Amino acid sequence: MNKGRLYGVGVGPGDPELLTIKALRLIQSVPVIAYQSATDKQSIARAIASPYLTDQQIEVSFHLPRALEPEKAKEIYDKEVEPIAEHLAAGRDVVVLCEGDPFFYGSFMYVFTRLSEQYQTEVVPGVSSLMACPVSLGVPFTYYNDILTVLPAPLPAEELTTQLLTTDAAAIMKLGRHFSKVRDILHQLGLASRALYIERATMAQQRILPLDEVDPDEVPYFAMIVIPSKNRL
Repeated sequence: MNKGRLYGVGVGPGDPELLTIKALRLIQSVPVIAYQSATDKQSIARAIASPYLTDQQIEVSFHLPRALEPEKAKEIYDKEVEPIAEHLAAGRDVVVLCEGDPFFYGSFMYVFTRLSEQYQTEVVPGVSSLMACPVSLGVPFTYYNDILTVLPAPLPAEELTTQLLTTDAAAIMKLGRHFSKVRDILHQLGLASRALYIERATMAQQRILPLDEVDPDEVPYFAMIVIPSKNRL
């Protein structure tokens, strides 16, 4: 029996119209659709792609918990991808939906590292939040030879500070419970006046707020602080 083919498909940051034509074709043509979701929440990736799903497809949900030690996470991730591997071994093609871009902090990376050596795999790029947030905010991000730095908010304060001191523009991602720490650093460095806050960019629930009006207790994981270049050409 021929093995199925694995597709990692980026579905963009939230607006279903931001899917690529290739992503749409694959989503509508495969027999199995898989997606990451929290144990108690709806899958964001599935919600984005839902207008294009058929009622004839098998759906596979998997959960990749965050904030785990690498060794513990490896064991859980190995187990979570097993249902996907079973469909591929049975000859069924599988599209794994991934919000944003599969290889830019995407959940598909953990599927890829476990299954791509056993099954033919194709990755379809998606519009990432790094591109969507500045556009939604209405600000150019970088000009000419500006240096752009992408920083995960969970980094230690010292590392965030060091990186922010040596760049022209920055995107600080995965804010969630780390927002207060990041906001304090931006004030200390004199960057707060340039910093722009956005959450759930391009989704129906998108919110843009002044930095100092954000309630730290309500900041979601899918939130970003954009610090555009001070250069204007």
